[in-house]
Amino acid sequence: MQQADRSPARAGGRLAQRSAQGWRWCLRRNGALTPRQWAVAFAAACAAVLAVAGLFAALGAVLVLPFAALELFVVVLAFAWMARHAADREVLELDAETLHVERHCGRRCTRVRLPRSRVRVHPPQGTRTLITLQAGAQRVEVGQHVPPLLRRQLAQELQWTLALSGGVTPASGHSG
Repeated sequence: MQQADRSPARAGGRLAQRSAQGWRWCLRRNGALTPRQWAVAFAAACAAVLAVAGLFAALGAVLVLPFAALELFVVVLAFAWMARHAADREVLELDAETLHVERHCGRRCTRVRLPRSRVRVHPPQGTRTLITLQAGAQRVEVGQHVPPLLRRQLAQELQWTLALSGGVTPASGHSG
């Protein structure tokens, strides 16, 4: 008789993906638009500003043009800032020996390797706190791009996958 799988991944929506090496979590910003949709929105905003400015310039209000140029400059800055952070993410990969944590923020990428057998998962203590992963003196916080209501589920999935193969689960502060 087969034993029922009682993992958090089976309880509802799964945050983890099974890979050939183990488990993988890719935690991204909740972006409503694809890069192509961003480009179309940007082009439409520029076209609208230029059309209105051109209309008023044709009617004799030539001073509208410098302000339209200033507005387009601000729109370009806003879109550039959004594009720079559109790919922000955290990637956690758990293999037989190591929990790899990659944090991408803008152009910066930090990588931390935690020995699987020593990792402790400290779930968030409130809606404004992140999940802390600790292995000895090494600590890393994850879950920045996960909605607060799903952070506990992420912590439980991490605990479950670590415990599945002999990893250390937290001594305190874990949820039900």
